[in-house]
Amino acid sequence: VQLQASGGGLVQAGGSLRLSCAASVRTFSIYSMGWFRQAPGKEREFVAGISWGDDFSDYADSVKGRFTISRDNAKNMVYLQMNSLESEDTAVYYCAASPWLNHGRRVVDFDSWGQGTLVTVSS
Repeated sequence: VQLQASGGGLVQAGGSLRLSCAASVRTFSIYSMGWFRQAPGKEREFVAGISWGDDFSDYADSVKGRFTISRDNAKNMVYLQMNSLESEDTAVYYCAASPWLNHGRRVVDFDSWGQGTLVTVSS
């Protein structure tokens, strides 16, 4: 699966951004999808995940209530709506796909990764 993330940028604290991830695959609907982020000097961490059938979503505690993951299987797209952004959300955001596990949260649970898009939140 080839993934292309976009939508990052510079935003003030309290603002919003919507990240998009386009997947180049014939059977997108069989993949669970996730968003991860990596801040400078830190390990890549789970942000949000969504199941194959769009019937289950999962969030890191740090973003719960502020971020929303969604997918459009007809368009091979997954999105991350980020509201009430904080300076701690500054990171490179990656989308990822997993053909094995529906509710994975670990980096190893996903086998395809996009190139990342930078989100910078100014305080």
